[in-house]
Amino acid sequence: MAAPRYELRPSDPVAARELGAALRTSTTLAQVLLHRGITSVEAARDFVDPKLAGLTDPKPMRDRDVAADRLASAIRSKERIAVFGDYDVDGTTATTILSGILERLGGEVVSMAAHRFEGGYGFSEPALAKVKETGARVLVTCDCGSADHPRVVAAMRAGIDVIVVDHHLVPKETLPALAFLNPHRGDCGFAYKGMASAGLAFSLGAAVRAILQPRLDPREFLDLVALGTVADVAPLDGDNRRLVRAGLAKLAGGDARPGVIALREAAKAQGAIGGTDISFRLAPRLNAAGRLADAALTLSLLRARSIDEARVLAARVEELNGERKAIQELNTEQAAQAVREIYGLGTSGEVEGGIVVASPEWHRGVVGIVAARLTELFEAPAIVIALEGSDAHGWHGHGSGRTVGSFPLHDAVKASASSLLGFGGHQAALGVRIEGSQVEAFRADFDRACREIRQRGHGPRIKHVDVMLDGATFTLPKASDLALLEPVGAGNPEPRFMAEGAKVEDASSVGSGHLKLSFRVGKERVTAFGYGLGAEAERIGDTVSVVGSLRPDTWRGGEAVELKIDAIL
Repeated sequence: MAAPRYELRPSDPVAARELGAALRTSTTLAQVLLHRGITSVEAARDFVDPKLAGLTDPKPMRDRDVAADRLASAIRSKERIAVFGDYDVDGTTATTILSGILERLGGEVVSMAAHRFEGGYGFSEPALAKVKETGARVLVTCDCGSADHPRVVAAMRAGIDVIVVDHHLVPKETLPALAFLNPHRGDCGFAYKGMASAGLAFSLGAAVRAILQPRLDPREFLDLVALGTVADVAPLDGDNRRLVRAGLAKLAGGDARPGVIALREAAKAQGAIGGTDISFRLAPRLNAAGRLADAALTLSLLRARSIDEARVLAARVEELNGERKAIQELNTEQAAQAVREIYGLGTSGEVEGGIVVASPEWHRGVVGIVAARLTELFEAPAIVIALEGSDAHGWHGHGSGRTVGSFPLHDAVKASASSLLGFGGHQAALGVRIEGSQVEAFRADFDRACREIRQRGHGPRIKHVDVMLDGATFTLPKASDLALLEPVGAGNPEPRFMAEGAKVEDASSVGSGHLKLSFRVGKERVTAFGYGLGAEAERIGDTVSVVGSLRPDTWRGGEAVELKIDAIL
């Protein structure tokens, strides 16, 4: 693994103390806000307490009114509506949100999800056939459709009015749908461009509700907006921050929907829910069905009417998630070894350009997770391809890419796409289709494109440290301080903290090779946990310097926090 590089940001104790006093929070939390570019008290108050009232005016969103009018008309005339979503969490939550709102308004709705192994991503030919079988007169695609021109044309010609709700990058060719809601359209006046499909579906549902039944409260669906937005690595700023913060409260509430309660139980997620909980505990479980089986299972869980039904579905999801973990770990190990061999790294090092690896031994359902892991290991954008077929009939591959830092992945793939059958997605994550014979050519083209982009200012990441804990000016923040930063994730990362030369009280290896550590910074006692760092226990002396992120300590509860160790320096 590449050696980590940490750089402590300069602090401003005077400004941090003043801002913290105005907010009635710690100087440490205020310093983090200063690093986020939040310097005024007014901006800081809006950040720590984002209100739905501050959402961007949705009226300028192109085709929102057209889509809402058509759906309202369908509900009034009892026309069947099909809502079809992608198989990932953003797609399944967007589908659940819109289906739920339309049903509450009296609509006859059929909910459907893409099948990774029967048609693949997006609105495919098999998906079109299934929609036709429902007899629907209106189709809404969620989190897909922007690049599915042939199927949209076919559906419209079959007498089905198509409404596309998507946030992926838009091809130049005009989409021949009745309505196309996508903030990335060049002619879309909606000012906030970072919204995921779950948020867009929520906005469309709210527009239909305003026409038919203004008293219906769509806020009950904000838990799903939070799940889809965080899981899709959408930027957690602006409208997304407002929507997700409200959704986090619903996710953790006692009145949560049955599917969420069962999901929380399976994930052992207790107490407050944050962005990290969604990213690493809830979303992987919701994604497991779509990765290994059928995302219809995820839809059923999210739409479950009773807790008994939800628990049965969650148990099946948990089984699939266990299978996913085992496959993922094996494929990640194999892919990492392939990177070292292909790029000549030995046992460690970074890739200076971009990574492309492929194998018939890898499971198509986990290549995205493996790609994300490779970006962490080698500090480079990565595309992992699962090959299918045979030597006799030729290999074909489905791959998934993930980026590192702010590196524009979509731009790099677009610049090297001549050897691809197709690709789609956004700058943080995307999918590709390729013939096996073209993998080496694509690898060379992608590496070249990544090197050129990196030379223009997207070099290897520096891991910035926000605050050096000193036990005096910058004290250990409380769990309630950290909650003010939520949701954390893309665009609003967890702050990183450092302790230097801290006095060690205890260091031991626990569990399957993890590190349990306690130390003192001034008079404050800090507990810490390092995943996979158990071997460090014997090497730690009387003092230690560590860097990591702080999270609520669910074991001790209350205001207690624990340091999740990134590295021992």
